[in-house]
Amino acid sequence: MKFFRALDKVILKIEEFILGYAVLIIALMVVGNAVTRALFSYSIFFANEVSKIAIIVATFMGISYAARKGRHISMSAFYDLAPFKVRKVVSVFIHLCTAGVLFTLTYYSYYYVISVYNSGTVTPALEMPEYLVYVPIPLGFLLGGIQFLRNAWVNLRDREHVYLGTDAKDYNDEEKPKIDEATGHL
Repeated sequence: MKFFRALDKVILKIEEFILGYAVLIIALMVVGNAVTRALFSYSIFFANEVSKIAIIVATFMGISYAARKGRHISMSAFYDLAPFKVRKVVSVFIHLCTAGVLFTLTYYSYYYVISVYNSGTVTPALEMPEYLVYVPIPLGFLLGGIQFLRNAWVNLRDREHVYLGTDAKDYNDEEKPKIDEATGHL
């Protein structure tokens, strides 16, 4: 288990590094291209391509990070009103279903990357193999699927709390501030 915890911490640091630099690259390319176009009437020929690659990396590598932190999109109106046991079952079900969908998307996106690889195409500006642009897609789906499986496992293991992510307890389970009945203050 120590090995898996260490591996998890390494993966988390790599995800944070990749996401941080992807967002920074997007900002630099978009702003830099706008500035050079406005000041010098010159457009950086590779800015759009680099921005596209960084957006793909940030989007798909961010799936696992969002799942770990419980920051994924959710529609929780009924979930929030449900009692603890229902939320627990629904949470496990949602995490398992989401993992299944992500593993299915991993399978199909892997074969898409293989088809792009077999086509031998290159990107127009940087002339790099185009399949490299799409490698983060199946990798992100795979890591996200693994993370959602972990979320389901954490919810099955811990009987007292509901977890939105392995690092995030459900906000419905947090301690509510107590109101002093005598004074009416917190």
